[in-house]
Amino acid sequence: MTWSFTDSAAAFRIAAAEHLAADPARNTAVLTLMDRAGRLGWWEEADGTVTGVLAVTPAGVPAFGAMTEEAARALALPGGLPGEQPTQVGGETAAVEAYAEATGRPWTPGVRLRLFRLGEPTPPDPAPAGTARLATGADVPLVAAWTGEYAVAIGEEPAEDHTGFVAERVSEGRLWLWEGPDGRPVSMAAVSRTIEGQVRLHLVYTPPAERGRGYAAGVTEAAGRAALDAGTPQVLLFTDLANPTSNALYQRLGYRPVTDHLRVAFTGLTR
Repeated sequence: MTWSFTDSAAAFRIAAAEHLAADPARNTAVLTLMDRAGRLGWWEEADGTVTGVLAVTPAGVPAFGAMTEEAARALALPGGLPGEQPTQVGGETAAVEAYAEATGRPWTPGVRLRLFRLGEPTPPDPAPAGTARLATGADVPLVAAWTGEYAVAIGEEPAEDHTGFVAERVSEGRLWLWEGPDGRPVSMAAVSRTIEGQVRLHLVYTPPAERGRGYAAGVTEAAGRAALDAGTPQVLLFTDLANPTSNALYQRLGYRPVTDHLRVAFTGLTR
């Protein structure tokens, strides 16, 4: 039983193809990172079966895909993870905790997330006033500003210029807006590119002054339904478990839990 690593997405796809295809939802983070990761890894059992995968983000954070706790603990052994000891690790909760404990390093839990998958879409009830539409180039300045506000709300750096990030999603028809009764955009949601038959909803945001009117539910339902209508087999999204409002909302819209995720931060080297 061993971990193997490569910086070739093509080699990784071949080695881990069966494992990735068996449960693309649980491997969504790795699949999303695959073509831009600094490092990719897979864990093989004695019979050659792959039962774990990971990708190292461009920022150097290992993102665990579906893996056994044994595979996670093996990463903590000397030489288990290539390079320096990571300052953070994220992935499915059981695997991340198994790895963190096995390192012997002091660590603290960070954000806890839940991965959801859309089953039967259910329109919000009551329906919010207004309608959904795809964003256009004229909306980019407003949506870029909202993206900065969203970044602050989730604890990320607000100073980045989000224009290019937003323009890419708008030009590819992946960013939806909800227009209120007066025709003004009041909420947004985006979807990722389709990878291995799945998309992930993200950038679900409503400015504070427009909240409490169901606009986020309207735009989320519209974006998810459009992805399914376009033939995408799986529509996924992550929610913060500390936010019971959003977790309840997505379940009312037809999303069902898949698995829980955790990011941990290490506060020192090996004890």
